[in-house]
Amino acid sequence: MKLLQSKLAKYTEPQKAKALGVYPYFRAIESEQDPEVIMDGKKVLMFGSNCYSGLVNHPKVKEAAIEAIRKYGTGCAGSPFLNGTLDLHKKLEQRIAEYIGKEDVMIYSTGFEVNLGVVSTLTGREDYVIFDEQDHASIIDGRRLSYSHALKYKHNDMASLEKQLQKCKPDKVKLIVTDGVFSMEGDVANLPEIVRLAKKYDAQVMVDEAHGIGVFGNGGRGTCDHFGVTKDVDLIMGTFSKSFASLGGFIATDKEITNYLRHHSRSYIFTASITPASTAAALKAIDIMEQEPERQEHLWKITNFALEGFRNMGCEIGNTSTPIIPLFIRDDFKTFAITRDLFNEGIFVNPVVTPAVAPQDTLIRFSLMSTHTKEQVEYALEKIQQVFR
Repeated sequence: MKLLQSKLAKYTEPQKAKALGVYPYFRAIESEQDPEVIMDGKKVLMFGSNCYSGLVNHPKVKEAAIEAIRKYGTGCAGSPFLNGTLDLHKKLEQRIAEYIGKEDVMIYSTGFEVNLGVVSTLTGREDYVIFDEQDHASIIDGRRLSYSHALKYKHNDMASLEKQLQKCKPDKVKLIVTDGVFSMEGDVANLPEIVRLAKKYDAQVMVDEAHGIGVFGNGGRGTCDHFGVTKDVDLIMGTFSKSFASLGGFIATDKEITNYLRHHSRSYIFTASITPASTAAALKAIDIMEQEPERQEHLWKITNFALEGFRNMGCEIGNTSTPIIPLFIRDDFKTFAITRDLFNEGIFVNPVVTPAVAPQDTLIRFSLMSTHTKEQVEYALEKIQQVFR
């Protein structure tokens, strides 16, 4: 066996989980992504999706994607920097800028590439990137690629953030990067205090709204809109792969920043543009989120119902107040076993273990869509209590 293969062959954790019958990954879905899906030929309630708006199977979104393929084809075969810019891309950028409330928008091929390309590019060797310890992996990887000084503050701890800001040289750029809604545990960043500290120490703020859009704010505009700090946040990131029911991502900010990023951000310049279908689907999703506020209202009704149910059940759910509900297990094997047992009862949930969380914080991630019914949530609560016992 060659040296590389010999080294990697020592990684046998997946094989061990498969041998025990608890391996929980790469489970194939055989139907549309609705609250109820087909897996292994049987119906399963989906409580693992990030499409909080529930638009991923909306007929108008699907038709918009189909029409875009008819007009533009299936792909762009180039980066936006060269031959990969469509008038449809420009239309989506303008639409998002109006929707979010920023001067300009850039579209990336994935949400991961937004954070990777923006965080790694904006600041220089003498500048600072200051980040929450529970920020998304894409932010962490962007920070790793940056030449700037990296300062980590304790999760949602504003005293810790201020201590890190005090370490920075006053005349250098200081970029605070945080999730708006933290993707694993569902808690919300203290954006009003982050903005206050940014003003105090002459820092800039970037907020990842991947899990906030479609959930918080007027028309689902996110946590920045919810807290009324959109104008004070310098960069707002979003992804199309969740509430926008598509694929891709964006950064909304000032034209001075987008001008620089368009010519320096490597994950933007050297990646092919998002497909016409993805672009059109995202465009239509924005329209529906604005035109159908009842979707967001229903999402919050079932979210509050589920949160109350889990608390009454005695589950440890942390500080979540969102459709992302962590059920802490704190044991890898039990997390996998519970995931398997729930699947056998017709409930799909996501196991979250290292490196997504610390080893002592393993959990089941239960997430809701606006298309879930109260009856479906009730059934899930009943089965979860049964399996936990």
